[in-house]
Amino acid sequence: QVQLVESGGGLVQAGGSLRLSCAASGSIVSIVSIDRMGWYRQAPGKEREFVATATRDNSKTYADSVKGRFTISRDNAKKAVYLTMNSLKPEDTAVYYCYMNLKTFTMPNSDYWGQGTQVTVSS
Repeated sequence: QVQLVESGGGLVQAGGSLRLSCAASGSIVSIVSIDRMGWYRQAPGKEREFVATATRDNSKTYADSVKGRFTISRDNAKKAVYLTMNSLKPEDTAVYYCYMNLKTFTMPNSDYWGQGTQVTVSS
């Protein structure tokens, strides 16, 4: 069983920075390949929205709302994905969820999600 473990959330002032981390754990030896890695976020009462993604060839895509402020990176050896967030705004306040599309010896390609980490930006 593969699980994604997130960390790095917290409370910061507007204009501050945070780095979120997400790494696969559990039966990681069963992972055959990892395709996309990325991040979504969800504010209270709102739908989950796309933030950023990185493909296996390291092609990166960002939501317009975070472009120029957030940077996604991945470490294939560590089976991890990171989100560096700069110039944070109160509107960035949300629970951030990482995901990975991966294939294991027993499961086909499918999306795995982290449990979420809270990011709160005060004004």
